[in-house]
Amino acid sequence: MGGALLLGVMAALPAAGIAKVAPEAAARLGGALTPIGAERAASADGAIPEWTGGLRSPPPCFTAVQGGGQGRYCDPFVGEQPLFTITAANAGQYRDHLSAGQLALLERYPDSYRMPVYRTRRSFANPDFIYAATARNALSATLDQGGEALVDAATGIPFPLPETGREVIWNHRTRYRGVAVRRWNNQFAVTQSGDYNRTRFREDILFNYSAPSVDPKARGGVLMYFLQVATAPERLAGSILLIHDSLDPGAEPRQAWQFSPGQRRLRKAPNIGYDNPGMGADGLRTNDQLDTFSGGMDRYEWKLVDKQTLFVPANSYRLHSGALRYPDIVQRNHIDQNLSRYELRRVWVVDATLKANATHQYRRRRFYVDEDGWQIRVVDIHDARNQLWRVQETHTVMAYDRLYELPVCETVYDLQSGRYLVQALNNEDPETAEASFDAEHFKSSSASKLAKE
Repeated sequence: MGGALLLGVMAALPAAGIAKVAPEAAARLGGALTPIGAERAASADGAIPEWTGGLRSPPPCFTAVQGGGQGRYCDPFVGEQPLFTITAANAGQYRDHLSAGQLALLERYPDSYRMPVYRTRRSFANPDFIYAATARNALSATLDQGGEALVDAATGIPFPLPETGREVIWNHRTRYRGVAVRRWNNQFAVTQSGDYNRTRFREDILFNYSAPSVDPKARGGVLMYFLQVATAPERLAGSILLIHDSLDPGAEPRQAWQFSPGQRRLRKAPNIGYDNPGMGADGLRTNDQLDTFSGGMDRYEWKLVDKQTLFVPANSYRLHSGALRYPDIVQRNHIDQNLSRYELRRVWVVDATLKANATHQYRRRRFYVDEDGWQIRVVDIHDARNQLWRVQETHTVMAYDRLYELPVCETVYDLQSGRYLVQALNNEDPETAEASFDAEHFKSSSASKLAKE
């Protein structure tokens, strides 16, 4: 299924250096393809339904509970039961739709790790201005600087008909998540015994790229501004990570700073986007694993392998419930998988292999990227010996009042040590909310003030 589609798309594409997609290929967007490039039609067996526009308005539970205000996303599919549950005992029946990492988790924790599989709900939707920008980008967007610079694209998905692995990952990095948001991110580094260290972050994000009606030539070179402030535990409170991520590192290099109250000044951190450890993560996450993957791609060779169908976490409203406390979710060995929801989705498969002259603790990564919204959902990670080491999964919900997909739980499982990390939880905190930040809010000179807000 996937190979034929991929070859057909690639055949329709012109050589590098010309408009990225020929007009006749781009005309498929909004027709046979969704407005951002997914296959609109159902799968041949009907397990994946046709995309009919997604979830574009709040369900009654959201209106009734929230009274029209900003609040937690309730489950529009409440009451649905799993079609079946994948366990170590029956994993062989489903292995064609499981990643190597998922199979390894089932094998390592045969008595507790399970994957409840539900009916596939293609709930993804974006605003119309994203669809219009994606259609424009399809005819103009290119990559420069060895694939590190995004050129002649703004607001929408740059490569809705991708022909390379880098283009798929750029689609993930530029996917629409609002323009300015504030979220609470609770991170738990969990030991083999089930004990954990919790770090609580306030994160402000300005997606400079995603602003509507922006001229890509006049926008400047910043993809997004990211400000992370630790509020707990006390020893980390007031620590800051500030990033100005770049669309073109050659013209405007990516910039990063760190601040700790003990140092009393902001320090430049030029390698923050690679494999230096994430704050409070006990070595279980590298900084380029923020948002599943972010940061520079220059240390890897990227290959677009194919498309396939995979059981992936999606529509994770139950896991996101405000009725849950963090100990309900964070269990020994893994999160409470009974709270998770997996669906069969079509995914792009991208391999990243470390270049011979580059350094990174991850030698190889395989990314599984959902065709509907370009969210990386699963990553299998290999160590320096090329042994399977870690597995990432990202659970999301549709923010149906704002028309984008919202990560609500990100996991990094270490198969070798038996430890794991879970992040992006906000069940006991306010929901991710729109904000009114501009670039001034993210100036490095404002670090001390930002830490106290």
